[in-house]
Amino acid sequence: MALKNAALTYLLTLAIFFAVDMVWLGLVAKGFYRRQLGDLLSPTVTWPAAILFYLLFIAGLQFFVVAPALRNGGAVQALWQGAFFGLIAYATYDLTNLATLKGWPLAVTLVDLAWGTVLGGTVSFLATLIGRRLFRG
Repeated sequence: MALKNAALTYLLTLAIFFAVDMVWLGLVAKGFYRRQLGDLLSPTVTWPAAILFYLLFIAGLQFFVVAPALRNGGAVQALWQGAFFGLIAYATYDLTNLATLKGWPLAVTLVDLAWGTVLGGTVSFLATLIGRRLFRG
C-alpha cells in the first residue's frame, strides 16, 4: 500500500472509529459506566491518554487488519479479524482491571469485551469497504 493510501486509510479508520465510539460513549453507554464505576470514574477525561489510545488502537487496526484486508482479503475478512483484534485489546484493559482492582465490576468487563469486539469488527469492515472503493484502479 502506497504511503499516501496508508495515510488516507488511517484517517478514514480513525474518523469511523471516533464516530462509532462517540455514539457508544456519549449516548448508549454513558449512564451504564456512571452507574457501574461510580467514584472510580473521573469527572473529566484525561485527553492526552484518550487520544493516545485512539491513535494506537487505529494503528493496530490499520497494520494488522485493514491494510492486509485491502491487499489480499476483503471486508468480511476485516470484520472477523477486526472483531478479534478489538476483543484482545479491550480484554487487555478490562481483564487486567478485573484481576487487580478492588471492586472492578464484572459487568463492565463483559460489556467492554462485547463492545471492543463489535467496535473493532465494525470499524475494520467499514474502513475496508470504503477503502476498496476509494483506491480502486
